[in-house]
Amino acid sequence: MIVLGIETSCDETGIGLYCSERGLLADGLYSQVDTHARYGGVIPELASRDHVRKTLPLIREVLAEAGLALDDLDGIAYTAGPGLVGALLVGASIGRALADGLGIPALGVHHMEGHLLAPLLEGGGLVFPFLALLVSGGHSQLVRADGIGRYQMLGESLDDAAGEAFDKVAKMLGLPYPGGPHLAKLAESGDPARFDFPRPMTNRPGLDFSFSGLKTHARTVIAKQRESEGGLNGQTRADIARAFEEAMVDTLAIKCRRAIRQTGLESLVIAGGVSANQRLRQVLGEQLGADAVHYAAPRYCTDNGAMIAYAGCRRLLAGERSGLEIEVRPRWPLDSLAAV
Repeated sequence: MIVLGIETSCDETGIGLYCSERGLLADGLYSQVDTHARYGGVIPELASRDHVRKTLPLIREVLAEAGLALDDLDGIAYTAGPGLVGALLVGASIGRALADGLGIPALGVHHMEGHLLAPLLEGGGLVFPFLALLVSGGHSQLVRADGIGRYQMLGESLDDAAGEAFDKVAKMLGLPYPGGPHLAKLAESGDPARFDFPRPMTNRPGLDFSFSGLKTHARTVIAKQRESEGGLNGQTRADIARAFEEAMVDTLAIKCRRAIRQTGLESLVIAGGVSANQRLRQVLGEQLGADAVHYAAPRYCTDNGAMIAYAGCRRLLAGERSGLEIEVRPRWPLDSLAAV
């Protein structure tokens, strides 16, 4: 089965082609970073308009790269949620219309299930059950995965997601949008011993996260340093970035170790945009062992069409289909999905 995947949940247009027998055939991505950078964040209406302009041309490019035509497709998967409602409707409308015109099945895919399954895209021997840490701009979740759709939520953020906190602190430091990767780069030259940031909710039982207090602590430190220095010099900015990143990484690592002890599982999947953070990868590798931690390839950590094509293919092969109506879900609990 050859499945076309369409990802339009936020500010990146992603297209992927996955074959159940040959694996990933081709994929392409258009990022709207330059469009939204001038505003310091995603403008939903502009995101939707860019998806309208870019989705069909990108589909044509990816099909050409794979040497395929629309008639070669056996199914279409599109992100149905969670995400920005306008952006989701673009991908869903295009995917549904193409499927109806071609007479093939279509399926709305859960965005975070796509991330969770992304490490399986290229094989590598990962098998269920496993523990998954989903960390992105909109989600911070610890999930037990026993199979496709067999997910148990173990813990999640009670406020800001990890990626959201990265971006907000980066903005406080005057870094460009999207801030997370810029903060991580700046942190490389920071002194980890200069500032001591809290590790929120690690001194109490449970697997939930809370990063709003960590973000507030960063704001307080930045304000004090500006007052004492008459502004932030380059080294101080790097030291604050390093302290924040260390606190974030330590908090995530502590919760992961706790979840492993609680579940008895031996494999940990890290997925979502924050999974590309090199410091997080280093710390988890050191603490859990490199063989126990699994990631998608770097290009599939952030939003992409390949993961939607793969997740859609697995569910379409199991006989799952979406109805004729175009339905998206800006909020969609991962553990509400049907098992296949």
